[in-house]
Amino acid sequence: MGYAEKRGDYYRARYWIAPGVLRTVVDANGATIRFGNKRDAAKAANDAEAKVREIGYRDPKAGKETFGEYVNRWYAAQELAASTMQNYKRHIEEHLLPEFEDKAIADIQPTDVAAWEKKERKLYAASSVKTWHGTLHLILADAVDEGLRDSNPATKRRGRGKRAGRSRNRGPEKVVTDALGILLTAERAALLSGRDDEFVAVVLKGYTGMRWGEVVGLERKFVRPASVRVEWQLYELDSGEFERCPPKDDSYRTIDTPQWLSALVAGQISRTDSTPCRCHENAYVFSGHGPANGAARQMGAKLVDVARRAGVSAATVSNVLNRPDMVAKPTRVRVEMAITELGYTRTGHTGETAAHWRRTGFATWLFHPAATGWYPKKAPQEARPVPVMGDPWPGVPVRGRNASGRADACWLPIAQGLTPHGLRHSHKTVMSELGTPPKLMDERLGHEDGSVQARYSHITARMRNRLMDGLTEQWEESLEARKTMNPRSPVRALDVLLRAPQDCRSGSEFP
Repeated sequence: MGYAEKRGDYYRARYWIAPGVLRTVVDANGATIRFGNKRDAAKAANDAEAKVREIGYRDPKAGKETFGEYVNRWYAAQELAASTMQNYKRHIEEHLLPEFEDKAIADIQPTDVAAWEKKERKLYAASSVKTWHGTLHLILADAVDEGLRDSNPATKRRGRGKRAGRSRNRGPEKVVTDALGILLTAERAALLSGRDDEFVAVVLKGYTGMRWGEVVGLERKFVRPASVRVEWQLYELDSGEFERCPPKDDSYRTIDTPQWLSALVAGQISRTDSTPCRCHENAYVFSGHGPANGAARQMGAKLVDVARRAGVSAATVSNVLNRPDMVAKPTRVRVEMAITELGYTRTGHTGETAAHWRRTGFATWLFHPAATGWYPKKAPQEARPVPVMGDPWPGVPVRGRNASGRADACWLPIAQGLTPHGLRHSHKTVMSELGTPPKLMDERLGHEDGSVQARYSHITARMRNRLMDGLTEQWEESLEARKTMNPRSPVRALDVLLRAPQDCRSGSEFP
């Protein structure tokens, strides 16, 4: 039975873990807890001893199990979402095992964890190191529960270290943009891809705050006349496969959409292939960009072969395929004849495109260049401006050999540092600007507020209508601002909107 032991002006709690073996109740940092009275100390000692009896006594030698041995069986015992399991595996294999694999669980000290964290911070972003530290803390906390340790060495003591240095560990503030920034970024992304899909997707993300996986995994059957329903997301695994799983934190929800946005998404559905993807047998609103895996290695004429046969540049052939109105009729006829003679298809022999966007490919080669005007660095090439032909405005990207030499302009940045996830932050910022109640903001973003204030707050139809009106007003203002820059656009979906009378835009659909 545990007992309270008087120590000067405080009591400490003592309990038995085995015959002749006493332990003291400590806090998460391993420091003895000082109780102000005998009763509290005795209760804590008895609770600790009861826990020992419940889980059973472990031989002290069990604590000599190495971190590598323990983490292997720890990982095997987890039953979590595929995305979470993948993240844990990456954290363990790439950052924890190299440092702690051969150390005994019982021998890992707070100084070891601090030294590891300091070394990681020299190589990686503070936010990433914080995430890996959290995984280590979780693993060692479970080791404490199993009786392999008395305390968790990865627990950080509050107020420890230089208080003035706390801000150094903050990540950079997320870049956001406004309605015009969303529109211009969406237009450029569509110009880079040569189709309208990216235009619709970027606008949808910017005006609903949907997560990336929710946009990629949006099925056609969940698009309604005035809303989209978030039931699933597609999570890209390291293997390259897409896991169809519930939205993060089970944030199933219906997101209201303004009339104009509903029409934009409806137009996307009406003009694209409704064939279910092979990987999930579901029909999605958006498909991937570029050839499916292996398509580039298939036999058949390439775009450059068509260009040689027609005596034009590869960029001209691309324009004939994607934006035929830009090419003079004689040239277009010559290119079309070359396509027919060579039996060229857009993605090799089958014409099959990727079923879904790859997160890195979309962010790196479509969204980042659209937002910043620069292609990122990729060995052996350095970061470079996106070369474009300035006419028609805002410029059509030039590709192929000597693209920079053939271009006559490049894009200025719209929002330096903006990411696809930054559109989610942008939507939250816009809603705050419009005075949207927190309850409605949480509903749209899939967040949950467990406070008393949230429990006693409710969403009304008037709140929803006011938000839809505010988003519509911002959309109309962005279209007018874009129209003053140039009344036409090479992106067909946007060009239809720019040419439509203002009072007809809200109901415009695109066949």
